[in-house]
Amino acid sequence: MGKNPYSGLQKEAFWKTGVAQENPYAIEGIYKKKFNISPKTKIATAGSCFAQHISRHLRKNGYNVLDVEAPPPGLSANLHRKFGFSMYSARYGNIYTVRQLLQLAQEVAGKSKPQNFIWEKEGKYYDALRPAVEPEGLESAEEVINHRKFHISRVKELFKSFDLFIFTLGLTEMWVHKESGTVFPTAPGTIAGEFDDNHYEFKNAGFGEIIYDFNEFQNLLRTIRREKPFRVLLTVSPVPLTATASGKHVLISNMYSKSVLRAVAGHLHEKRENIDYFPSYEIVTNPRMHSTAFSDNLRSVRDEAIQNVMSHFFSEHPVIKREEQKPLKNKLQDEIKSSIQCEESLIEAFGK
Repeated sequence: MGKNPYSGLQKEAFWKTGVAQENPYAIEGIYKKKFNISPKTKIATAGSCFAQHISRHLRKNGYNVLDVEAPPPGLSANLHRKFGFSMYSARYGNIYTVRQLLQLAQEVAGKSKPQNFIWEKEGKYYDALRPAVEPEGLESAEEVINHRKFHISRVKELFKSFDLFIFTLGLTEMWVHKESGTVFPTAPGTIAGEFDDNHYEFKNAGFGEIIYDFNEFQNLLRTIRREKPFRVLLTVSPVPLTATASGKHVLISNMYSKSVLRAVAGHLHEKRENIDYFPSYEIVTNPRMHSTAFSDNLRSVRDEAIQNVMSHFFSEHPVIKREEQKPLKNKLQDEIKSSIQCEESLIEAFGK
């Protein structure tokens, strides 16, 4: 056989040897880090629901994950995540879209203020930009505003101080306030508020829009940080859509969303020296897993699959200090503390 471009390539270049015959729990060459993460690296985490797993495992294994809105003393550990604590580096809840992330940075930088962000339900008031962090609501709209002012002050401190920003891309679909352009993590009427199609509209972002939004986010970060350098590690959530309002079959919509987000992450990784990509999406959805990575609902990622994802991460970024094994009696408490909060999954209740 004559010489050709495929002669002599490594086994990971071929589907047969790189996937079909490869151990899915030790995929050689699937992730090659672009930069090191040291014990001193100050890490900020954010993103969709799956990002909570990454944040938790980094903390457990000795990485310096920042938390600028720690739970108050005396709050029971099993209530931390219920009230939005210990999920990410700040109490912003799930940030499903890059537009949400950009909107947050614009607010922090004082470039714009979101409108129509106070929703009411049964006499209680909610911050519509992070509706799940106060599951029982607050007593007044003024209290919501005061809580948000404090939150934004802490996020500003976070944005100024981190060295590495780990962000999980989750959705392309979003709900937008028509008049102001304010983007919400969930549709009005699901957790609180009331849906009115005269005021709200569905949008599904494309590749170009998301690239633009992320570049604008980075530009704002440079302004907030006064040009202090930073790095970014992107991942794509393997968790499928709960539902879609696009009018298409949810399988089609999910494939569109994940394809666009993966293309965005790949483009940014190739074009920006300060951005790395970690393939959590590929590891979980690998055909060799035969859907065993997901629970019976085919959405929730099993603990074994999450361990598999993180073992590939730690093969390039070694464990700094592994958390000691805890007695069996503490395992239930750990499970409660590590439970995932995901507003999007609430949409499932509206299915027939």
